[in-house]
Amino acid sequence: MNPDLLGPLMFGAALILIFSGYPVAFALGGTSLIFAAIGIYMDLLTFPMLQAISQRVFGVMQSYTLLAVPFFILMGTVLERTGLAKDLLKTMGNAFGPLRGGLGFSVILVGTLLAAATGVVGATVVAMGMIALPIMLKYHYSKSLATGIISASGTLGQVIPPSIVLIVLADQLGVSVGDLFVGSLIPGIMLSVMYMIYVAVVAFASPDSAPAMPVSDRSLRGWALWREIVWVMMPPLILIVVVLGSIFVGWATPTEAGAFGAVGAIVLAALNRRLTLKSVQESMDTTARLTSMVLFILVGSQTFSLVFRGLFGDLWIEDLLTNLPGGAIGFLVLVNLAIFVLGFFIDFFEIAFIIVPLVAPVAARILAPMFAEFDEPARMALVWFGVMIGMNLQTSFLTPPFGFSLFYLRGVAPPEVKTGHIYQGAIPFIGIQIIGLLLLFYFPQLVTWLIGIGFGQQP
Repeated sequence: MNPDLLGPLMFGAALILIFSGYPVAFALGGTSLIFAAIGIYMDLLTFPMLQAISQRVFGVMQSYTLLAVPFFILMGTVLERTGLAKDLLKTMGNAFGPLRGGLGFSVILVGTLLAAATGVVGATVVAMGMIALPIMLKYHYSKSLATGIISASGTLGQVIPPSIVLIVLADQLGVSVGDLFVGSLIPGIMLSVMYMIYVAVVAFASPDSAPAMPVSDRSLRGWALWREIVWVMMPPLILIVVVLGSIFVGWATPTEAGAFGAVGAIVLAALNRRLTLKSVQESMDTTARLTSMVLFILVGSQTFSLVFRGLFGDLWIEDLLTNLPGGAIGFLVLVNLAIFVLGFFIDFFEIAFIIVPLVAPVAARILAPMFAEFDEPARMALVWFGVMIGMNLQTSFLTPPFGFSLFYLRGVAPPEVKTGHIYQGAIPFIGIQIIGLLLLFYFPQLVTWLIGIGFGQQP
């Protein structure tokens, strides 16, 4: 066998196992062991070289950055399990109720806040689908518009910090989590505003698709409404601002801020008399399961990466990507297209742990000239590239027929909402996502401006 083919064959074998439904961590680990044996047989690898696997596993276990993952998951799940989303939606519905499309605005705003709190797309979409969709249908919203708003706002968890996606991306790209959080803030808010503009246009052009709430159903008005807004919105909003603000200004690392956020969420639940043994158990169970999944995949990917590089697969990837026609633009088009398509079939964590480490060194070298005005052009290039990956995957999760966000919503939607309604509702928001990606490409300052003025540096 030609040794030059082992790298491509190993990569293809891993993808085939993953697409077949085999658990990702074991698909990566199993493929690695098989091709390691082949490499040893062909004198390309040695047993002492494979001892580095244990060192890599211990490196994962000792990663201070990845410790932020369980903290932010726990923060989000506690806030979700204790009724945060339901209270926020009820209050915002009363605030925007007099406006056509007001309930849609409320769902987008609550989805944005919940995305910032949970950082997990599935949790946000399911929560909003169970809480908001029945209410929107009750007030005669178009089924396609209602499902589009929920599925799109739920995916904001990809790019609104403190996203678990961004933490993992930062680790795999080798950049500061704080930089990636800061860089994604403006693009995430931009998408949220674009969603609301679209809802406003639809409500104006087709009033029956997004009617205002009847006066009789708006239980809070005047000073009572303002008191409720302050009481319900301010505590979680202050918590999110403090957590993110401490990272942005460099007072705390993401891990320290995540720990503070988790404790803060528990305190808020206790103050609202929502902290029950059941909610704590469910939150800890969700945190343990998601964290274990991430770390098992990461261990498998570390093994895969070591063997893949030992078989010179990294040189194959580098040669493939650096010789593309079009230079940086050709590289961006191919990588984004590949990630977009893979996002239909495999989860983000699998893409982050398999694809991103392979393309990151090439991205740093090819994209760095675009950021020559900065002191560290490669660092800025990788931060911009990471935000683009997050937004790209967000678009992929929305795209029929395989988008994960659509599957999550389909699982909790009432029987009268058909799959066709969900697909039809997602299409306009996919267009908005594409516009957002193009703006990100033509105006990198959307990512780099806040970092350029001093935010995001870690202590």
